[in-house]
Amino acid sequence: MLVSTKWLKEYVNTQDLPPAELGEKITRAGIEVDAVIDRSEGLANLVVGYVTDCVKHPEADKLSICQVDVGGGEIDQIICGAPNIARGQSVIVARPGAKLPGGMKIKKAKLRGEVSNGMICSLQELGIETKLVPKSYAEGIYVLPEKAEPGTDVLPYLDLDDTVLELGLTPNRADAMSMLGVAYEVGAILEEDVSLPEISYAEAAERAESMLSLEVDAPDANPLYVAKVVRNVEVKESPLWLQQRLMAAGVRPHNNVVDVTNYILMEYGQPLHAFDYDSLGSGNITVRQAKEGEKITTLDDTERTLSAHQLVITNGTDPVALAGVMGGANSEVSDETTTVVIESAYFASDSIRRTSKDHNLRSDASSRYEKGVDPNRVIPAAERAAQLLAELADGEVLAGSLIFDQLDKQERIVKVSPDFINSRLGMKIRLEDMLDILSRLKFKTEAVNNQLIIEVPTRRQDIQIEEDVVEEIARLYGYDEIPATLPRTDATPGGLSPYQAKRRIARHFLEGAGLLQATTYSLTSEAAATQFALEPTETTRLLMPMSEERSILRQSLLPHLLESLSYNTARRIDSAALYETGSVFLKGQEELLDEQEHLAIVMTGLWVDHSWQGEKKAVDFFVAKGIVEGLAGKLGLELTFERGEMDGLHPGRTAFILLDGKRIGVIGALHPSEQKKRDLKETIAVELNLATLLTRETEALVYTQVSRYPTISRDVALVLSNIVEAQTIEGVIRKAGGKLLKDVRVFDLYEGDRMEQGKKSLAFSLKYFDPEKTLTDDEVNAVHEKIIKALTESGAELR
Repeated sequence: MLVSTKWLKEYVNTQDLPPAELGEKITRAGIEVDAVIDRSEGLANLVVGYVTDCVKHPEADKLSICQVDVGGGEIDQIICGAPNIARGQSVIVARPGAKLPGGMKIKKAKLRGEVSNGMICSLQELGIETKLVPKSYAEGIYVLPEKAEPGTDVLPYLDLDDTVLELGLTPNRADAMSMLGVAYEVGAILEEDVSLPEISYAEAAERAESMLSLEVDAPDANPLYVAKVVRNVEVKESPLWLQQRLMAAGVRPHNNVVDVTNYILMEYGQPLHAFDYDSLGSGNITVRQAKEGEKITTLDDTERTLSAHQLVITNGTDPVALAGVMGGANSEVSDETTTVVIESAYFASDSIRRTSKDHNLRSDASSRYEKGVDPNRVIPAAERAAQLLAELADGEVLAGSLIFDQLDKQERIVKVSPDFINSRLGMKIRLEDMLDILSRLKFKTEAVNNQLIIEVPTRRQDIQIEEDVVEEIARLYGYDEIPATLPRTDATPGGLSPYQAKRRIARHFLEGAGLLQATTYSLTSEAAATQFALEPTETTRLLMPMSEERSILRQSLLPHLLESLSYNTARRIDSAALYETGSVFLKGQEELLDEQEHLAIVMTGLWVDHSWQGEKKAVDFFVAKGIVEGLAGKLGLELTFERGEMDGLHPGRTAFILLDGKRIGVIGALHPSEQKKRDLKETIAVELNLATLLTRETEALVYTQVSRYPTISRDVALVLSNIVEAQTIEGVIRKAGGKLLKDVRVFDLYEGDRMEQGKKSLAFSLKYFDPEKTLTDDEVNAVHEKIIKALTESGAELR
C-alpha cells in the first residue's frame, strides 16, 4: 500500500511530523514501513512553461523549435522531440541548471544549429514509472490539463512536493489497504481524530429504479449489492489533482469515470465498477452463478471460460463482469459513454479468491475482496463516487439507489479482562491506559466487573478473539515498553537423552574402527524396497513421487549403501568401509507406518594393508563380526549368531544376529551374483535394528579390582563332525566349566587329508581363574575333566 502523506493530511492531523519520523512511528505500532519515497528527490529548477509558438526544425523532421514563456515576460527557445508538442500547451520546463533524477543536469545546448535553453519534460523524466503515466502521454511530453501561470514551480503544482510511505501489510491488516484505514491507524498512534469525506450532491427528480432493475440470485456469495445511475456524464481527462493522487498511489489514470472508481478504491478500500448503461443491452442487472462453459471477454481483452462456482454480473442474460475480479469488455466505459451505472458490492471472500485463482487474474479489487472489505463502507463508497462524478464529469445523479441487502453489518463484541491482557504481556498496564488505547482505536469500550466489553468496528475484521485485543493494546502501548524478563519455569539442563548418548557412542566406535559414515535416500524403487529387509512388509508408495526410482519408502539401508560402495569402487577406491544410521519404514497394524532406526555396514577390499611390512588382510566375515561384537560390548550387550540364509547374501557365509534369542540383524558376504551385478569384489554386509540395541537397558558398569592371582590355561583339541558349529561346542564348554572357567577361545581349525571324511579338528584355549586364591592343579584338573566328559557325551572326540 502506497500512502501519500499530502493526501493523508486531508483525513488526519499528522502533526507536521517529518515523513521518516511518521513512518518510524507506524512501524513501531505494528505496520512495517518498507520505504519512505520522496517524490521530489533529484528534482530542481522545474517551472510551468507556456508554448507560444512551435515550428518544425529546418534540419530535423522529428524536432520542433518552441518558443516557451517561462514567466516574468521571458521567452526561451527550446528544441523538443516529442511528437505531441504543440502551440498553446502548458508544459513542464527544466531550465538550464535544472536537476532530474539519475543526476542529470540540464545545460544550454545547440541541436542541429539551433539554441535550446532547457528541456520540455515528460513524466518519465521526472522519475514517474511508465506504467503509471496516462496512455495518451506515455510516448511524449506531459501536457498540463489546467492553465497554470508560467514560471510557477512545478513541484507543488504537480503535488511532487510529497512523500509516499510504502506499507508492508500483513494479510490480517486489510483495513490499512485504504487511505481512511491508514488515517485511523495514524490517528490512533498520534491521538488524533479522523475526518471523513463530506458527501453531498444534488439528485435528479427521476429515480434510479425508472432506468434499472436489480436481482441477486446468489445471496450467499453476494449478500449486499448497490447500484446508482449517473447520466449525462462527460467522459474526459481527470483533473490534475486526481491524476497525481492516483499516480502517487501506484494507479495509472485513464479518464474521469474510471479514475473516480479507482480513487474510491484507494480512499475507502471499497472496490467499485462503472458500467456503460447503454452497452449493458438491457435495463437489468442480475447477479448469479455462471453457467458451466459460459464465456466472457474481460477488460484485458481475454476470453475466459467460466465455471458454475464463479459469480458473474449479467444484464439478465449475458455476463458483463466477473464479479469482484474484472469487468467485461462489452460494458466498458468509453469516450462515448453518457450514462454510467456505479456498482458497489460485498462479495464473499472465498468466492472471489477461487475465481481469481481459476483465471490466474489478480486485481486491486480482488485482493481487497479476498481479505474482506468493510460492510459498512459499501453504501457510502457508492454515494462518494456519485458525488465525484457529479463534480468531475458534470453528471446528473438519479435519485435513490438499487439495493439488495441481506448482509449482517453489526459490530462484533469481544470481551476480555485486564488481568488476561497483563498476564499475556507480562506487564502491569493500568485500566485507564487500556481504555485510552481502545478509545484512540475508535473501539467503543465499557468496563464492567473487571471485564472490558468492546464493540469492534466492522472496518477491523481482524479483531475477533481476546488475543487480538491483547495485540492492539501491546502495539499501541509500545512493544519497547514490554520488560525483558526470563521465563519463570522449572529449568531442565540441556543435554543428550540416553538414546542420543548411546547413538553417539555407537557412531564414535564405528568411526574409530575405520568406517566412514554415509547418508542415502529414504526413498527407493519398487525392486529395491524390500531387498535385504529384516522384516519385509507391504511397501508404502508416495502419492506424488519425484520419479519411479524414488517412489517407495525403504525397508532396508543396504541397497543404497551398496550403491554408494559401487560408486566409490568404480572410481578406483578399491578398499572401502561405510556405515549408515537411518530410518526404515515398515507397514504396521491398521496401515500405520513403523519407523525404525537401523545400522548398516558394507565393506570391501583390504582391511589391513601394511605393504612395507608385507602384511595384508582382506575384508571377510569375521572382520565384520568383530566390529559388531565390539559395538555390542561398547554398549554393554552380548550378541549371539546363528547360521542363516537371505536372498542376496552368500548361503554359506551368512548369519543372523540375536539379542536375548531374538533376531535383530544379519551379517554375511554378498552373493557372487549380486557382486557381479553391482560390479563389486568380495563384499561383507551387515544390518542391525539399532533402535533395539540403544533402547535395551543394561546394568551399570561396576569396577572389579585387578586380581593378584594368576590364571591357568589348558588347551583341548577335538575331532567333530564338520556340520557342528564351534559356537555349539563353546556353549557345552562354558556350561560344564562353571565359575572357574573365565574364557574360551577357538585358536585352530583343521580340515585336511589327515582327517576322516566329514570330520574337522577344532582346538580351544581355556582359561581358569579364581579371584580369591591361587588355583591348584587338582582343582583345575577336576573342572577340566568335567568339561572333557561333557564334550565326549556331546559326540566330540579328543584328538
